Amino acid sequence: MRYHHVGIPTSLPREGEIYLAAHKTYVQGFSDSPYGVEWLRFEPGASTPELVQKVPHVAFEVDDLDAAIAGQEVLIAPNSPSAGVRVAFIVHNGAPIEFLEFDDPNHPDRHPER
Repeated sequence: MRYHHVGIPTSLPREGEIYLAAHKTYVQGFSDSPYGVEWLRFEPGASTPELVQKVPHVAFEVDDLDAAIAGQEVLIAPNSPSAGVRVAFIVHNGAPIEFLEFDDPNHPDRHPER
């Protein structure tokens, strides 16, 4: 497991937000932050679980997503939000944890320097 980012829910619009229509969610900061800080703002009716909408999450890059979530309380089942990446969320001690698996070591969302 390698640290990837921290996702922080917010209700305030932020400059440079990107809208993800399928999720009714705005995201900002991940690609610009040297520390992997991602801001998340959710529209009413967003399908993302309330725990992710209300509680910050930490995300880790893993080599095997299925192995990382085996035996865990799965909050968001494995899915592919964009080409070349699979993600899933679990609940650990009441907090959401995200795992990301990339199929290409040069994928633009990977940050090997972190």
